[in-house]
Amino acid sequence: MKAKILFFFLLTSSVALAQTEYGANISLADAKKVAAAAEAHAVSKKWAVVIAIVDTGGNLVYLQKQDGTQIGSLEVAQFKAKTANNFKRSTKVFQDGLAESPRALSITNAIAVEGGEPIISNGKIIGAIGVSGLKAAEDTEVAKAGLAVIK
Repeated sequence: MKAKILFFFLLTSSVALAQTEYGANISLADAKKVAAAAEAHAVSKKWAVVIAIVDTGGNLVYLQKQDGTQIGSLEVAQFKAKTANNFKRSTKVFQDGLAESPRALSITNAIAVEGGEPIISNGKIIGAIGVSGLKAAEDTEVAKAGLAVIK
């Protein structure tokens, strides 16, 4: 029963995005552009973060840690990016799911903290960004600033 409820939750949340197909992997050049835009936003707010970019296989393409960012955020940012890519949705969906039911915690290989976002280009997922180091909503703000450079 637990698995059915969880499956229903995943199917009904972010349905349009979940139906989005994977495209070609994000290039290193584009990963650097996304990270630079995200970093510029963080710097403008005087925030220190880790930014991770993964490809469609969830493999790390680019990682940067700003000076002063907590060490634990290195793994968290990568985990957020992998979750957003692998489940084709923002990690906020999982965080919001916890408010509905703690069963969302039982999903294997997913983090239920916002700050991970799929990267979409020409209607296809090309990877994902994960940001860590701040409050969850601020991590998302930084991640979305990075997404703005991809068309």
